[in-house]
Amino acid sequence: MSVSKNWTVLAVPVISVLFGLLAGAIIMLVSGNDPAAGYAALWNGAFGDSFYTGETLRQMTPYVFAGLAVAFAFRTGLFNIGVEGQLLVGWLASVWVGLAFELPKFIHLPLAILAGAAAGAAWGFIPGFLKARLRVHEVIVTIMMNYTALHVTNYFIRDVISDGADATDPVHETASLQSEFLQSITDFSSLHNGIYLAVVAAILMWFMLEKTTLGYELRAVGYNQHASEYAGMSVNRNIILSMVISGAFAGIGGSMQGLGTFGNMFINSGFSGIGFDGIAVALLGGNTAIGVVLAALLFGALKVGSLNMPIESGVPNELVEIVIALIIFFVASSYMITWLLGRFKKKEAK
Repeated sequence: MSVSKNWTVLAVPVISVLFGLLAGAIIMLVSGNDPAAGYAALWNGAFGDSFYTGETLRQMTPYVFAGLAVAFAFRTGLFNIGVEGQLLVGWLASVWVGLAFELPKFIHLPLAILAGAAAGAAWGFIPGFLKARLRVHEVIVTIMMNYTALHVTNYFIRDVISDGADATDPVHETASLQSEFLQSITDFSSLHNGIYLAVVAAILMWFMLEKTTLGYELRAVGYNQHASEYAGMSVNRNIILSMVISGAFAGIGGSMQGLGTFGNMFINSGFSGIGFDGIAVALLGGNTAIGVVLAALLFGALKVGSLNMPIESGVPNELVEIVIALIIFFVASSYMITWLLGRFKKKEAK
């Protein structure tokens, strides 16, 4: 990839974010609000002190896993819209293991996280298998399975794990991701040890896709199934494996919620939204590991910081949802931005 192309790849998401923020400022002005005060309140609510910084990093953690799940599937030629459902079943499985056993922490915590990964992987296996064997489009299956996951997990919470209650008991301390150290340095925010796992997961995805034979095969099948099959690769196996790995990332994202943020699981009247936001995170991050981490940080800051906007500046926090939508719109319009950058460079060359 040339230096020019690298620069364009980096410039498009940055310009998209700037355009989204600019459009948000215009909307604030039209609605009679002060954009400077609104964005100052947003910044203060996201990074104004150690507590808000901790909350932003905590919000960022499941976004990293959801973004990696979407990005991994996309890099291998698949569109996994089922991250929301895979996250929910991973959340349930990790909490279940966190409640069912009494083990030393060095065994119990990894076991609970692996249970979340396994549940997410199993939920990803189904659309992967149907895609590989019957050529059923993964988008349709994963959308349907999101609703299945929502209602199945609600049933298990109420009728299997908690005996009629709307929430499970807190997981045992030996299965908790809570960190007294991280809480103490962030003024007792809800930041937990999952932030370390998010960074490790991003490195793992990069290494797997870029530095291993398996990653090469997965990407090759995504680029061209016929050529890959001609080269001796198993297309069906790689399709299934891609969805399984993607689902495992999503399932661990659910574990972050069940073992870290909340410490339990409760009846969800609707989707958490994290899985769907993961699509936007992956899109903004260019489906790369480092891009997903940076995009997740931005989304975490926007989500947490927006809560401070009505208090400090009187700007409705719903405006942030508009800004996020506009950022996604501009990223989706990357062809237009790339064309404008090309025209600008041609003028400079003349």
